[in-house]
Amino acid sequence: MSEALIRLWGDSERVVVLTGAGMSTDSGIPDFRGPNGLWTRDPNAAALFDIQTYIDDPEVRRRAWEGRRNHPAWTAQPNPGHTALASLQSAGRLGPILTQNIDGLHQRAGAGSVIELHGSIWEIECLACGDRTPTPETMAREEPDPRCLVCGGILKTATVSFGQRLDPDVLDAAIEAARTADLLVAIGTTLTVMPVAGLADMAKRLAIVNAETTAYDAQADVVVREPIGVALPEVAQALTG
Repeated sequence: MSEALIRLWGDSERVVVLTGAGMSTDSGIPDFRGPNGLWTRDPNAAALFDIQTYIDDPEVRRRAWEGRRNHPAWTAQPNPGHTALASLQSAGRLGPILTQNIDGLHQRAGAGSVIELHGSIWEIECLACGDRTPTPETMAREEPDPRCLVCGGILKTATVSFGQRLDPDVLDAAIEAARTADLLVAIGTTLTVMPVAGLADMAKRLAIVNAETTAYDAQADVVVREPIGVALPEVAQALTG
């Protein structure tokens, strides 16, 4: 099936990709809904991603901070899929990378234009005053539920939890990229979480690279079930030489 994706990609002047949690599983970062996903293995973990529960429950915050300190993103390395997308960008065969991921692996692989729709685990934000600091700096304090050093407010990673709105400017940039694309390639995402999933409705053509079925398979021009770490390097090799 990669051959069909290569042809479609090669025939498209403006290509953008939308990546989800499946993009980083080969780097050792589990997804959420897959067979070995975080929420599949521990349904109670979903509470850590609800903003109101996080604000109201100190125990949830302590659990969340423990999870942050042990998060695989700190040691994860970009996988061949990340590297392939970066090479396609460098060769002018790919525009912005729109990502739901918070791990920063696209940038570490060398990608230049990355729109982080759900924020970044690498920064901490105060929910009261908005002050931001690097995550390793806050974790180095080794406090179970650290508070903002500016105002004493609750801290969390600068990521979008359930119940929080996406940054309007970031979402607008992603919508503009999708609307002006000839092809949007959705990679490693089930396309179930709105409003990000709605980006798949905006491009002229749609391709999907995902191990599991998605909500948009029926309307996609191409659906690829090959592993991401196989399919994307094949595309990069074919289109960049």
